[in-house]
Amino acid sequence: MPHLSPLLCGLAVLSQLGSVVTAVPLEFKYQRVIQNTSSEGHRGAVASESAICSEIGIDTLRKGGSAADAMVATTLCVGTIGMYHSGIGGGGFMLVRDPDGNYETVDYRETAPAAATKDMYNDDPNASVIGARSVAIPSELRGLEYVHSKYGRLPWHDLVLPSVKIARDGFKVTEDLVRYMTSASVLDDFLTHDPVWAEDFAPNGTLLGLGDTITRKRYAKTLAKIALFGADAFYTGPIADSIIALLQPLGGILTHADLANYEVSIKSALNITYRDSFRIFATDAPSSGAVTLSILKTMEQFPSSSLTSDVPLTNHRFVEAMKFAYGARQSLGDPTFITNVTSFQSSMLSPSTAKLIASKILPNSTLPLSEYDPAKNYAAESHGTSHIVTADRSGLTVSSTTTLNLLFGARLMTPDTGIILNDEMDDFSQPNKNNSFGFVPSPNNFIRAGKRPLSSICPLMVEHVGNGSLWFATGAAGGSRIISSTTQVAFNVLEGLGVHPNTTTEVVKANGVGGEGSVMRAAVAAPRLHDQLMPEVLLVEQGYGQDVYEDLRGRGHNVTWQAPGLSAVQAVMRFGNGTFVAASETRQVNSGGFAV
Repeated sequence: MPHLSPLLCGLAVLSQLGSVVTAVPLEFKYQRVIQNTSSEGHRGAVASESAICSEIGIDTLRKGGSAADAMVATTLCVGTIGMYHSGIGGGGFMLVRDPDGNYETVDYRETAPAAATKDMYNDDPNASVIGARSVAIPSELRGLEYVHSKYGRLPWHDLVLPSVKIARDGFKVTEDLVRYMTSASVLDDFLTHDPVWAEDFAPNGTLLGLGDTITRKRYAKTLAKIALFGADAFYTGPIADSIIALLQPLGGILTHADLANYEVSIKSALNITYRDSFRIFATDAPSSGAVTLSILKTMEQFPSSSLTSDVPLTNHRFVEAMKFAYGARQSLGDPTFITNVTSFQSSMLSPSTAKLIASKILPNSTLPLSEYDPAKNYAAESHGTSHIVTADRSGLTVSSTTTLNLLFGARLMTPDTGIILNDEMDDFSQPNKNNSFGFVPSPNNFIRAGKRPLSSICPLMVEHVGNGSLWFATGAAGGSRIISSTTQVAFNVLEGLGVHPNTTTEVVKANGVGGEGSVMRAAVAAPRLHDQLMPEVLLVEQGYGQDVYEDLRGRGHNVTWQAPGLSAVQAVMRFGNGTFVAASETRQVNSGGFAV
């Protein structure tokens, strides 16, 4: 991997920054390329919530970059354009498959500061949601730094520069951004009334609208420094000073030492076999990879023929398997602090456990809540997230989910550097704060200094058992719905179900689906079911027929319709001839999946 001295690196970056064409918004430049970009190719693929960012990832592959390089470039772009739920003020998890077929979990999850305690919100439980005390140690850049240093080929600054240009020159306000700005402003119009936010979002006194150009010039300068000096520029020096200077006067507990001492945690990946034909990999705790794998392992116990011949029964069984897995999730936590998590995950994924759960699932009815064994524990959930998948022809594949937690994180932006900070402390459970259904918090997820909160994130990859080659990689954004949406897409592809019979033809026509990638794209576009056990409600996404709704209700589920758009899946598939296919979320108007 080539490296430049700091001086030469700086000169290269400054030279490229000076060459930015400012007369035309950068988005137009990339739109012309996107129109000629295929969703199939042999060199690699990228899928993300932003077509502009996916094209930046594809351009990175064209220049000889690896999937890790493409992940870095795409992630930084998504954090620039999709700043409402992603960015360098947050963190996440990656599942990485190297060219030799080895897997690892890259845990770059935000961490509780050294001064954090389990009772720190007793005086104000809502302080974990908004404000200085809700901020955990930002960790995204350390995660990107790790994969770049181990798997990257291109210089770091080449991967950061596209986002510098986008933030400085501006990008169009999209339908997705309008939706999230509107949602975040319902109770507090901070984007307009707070001058720190208004500088970007309401520069003329009113909130920017669809088609307007938004710039993030302060953030561009911050990224330029990171391009020059690497991730260290964030964790020490003026940028770190800016973060602490904002938080501490507001009662925050984050310190310079917290930032300087943060490290990613590298772990093995969890895995199961599926029908003796596939091996499925997912991230370790405190992510929810074990929850996703548990659902799939339970569904494996039912013959494939019955899954395809009786789709209504399959829907019911899938929901029941989901409820059992969500119940088990309450016992997960940070393995560094919870001693039995590793053995508990092994139990969740064992064939004997899967057989036991499958035997409990009744064909025509649900079970009493106690049968799903939630242990009367309730764990907090994450909300605002973004998923990206990248792959290259060497076999290197990266599936990553990044997050700020709730929309616009802690609703705190550093006034001089434009960094939006996370509110990840709210993903911990709080003592004496029951949910509305009376379930007490999960002790395994209580706050402790240096601990990482439980997360719904679950990047997933599937390979062929016979030759160990990658088949597909996927993952999702959407808080607690990450688990259900990722698992449904994977399950439908594994079983060749595609989508519900009533929608297959329409989905195929609407998305131009054809060839080998049709099942993957149709599975991503298909309507979804979600039941996280608590509260006791099954969400049926609009797009299913009324017959599906009525059938599930007839089997005892407490069903309610749910509008589309509360989860977002991205996926990349590779076939035996080396062709890649990218599938991006159809519910996100501005998403894009491309191959080269």
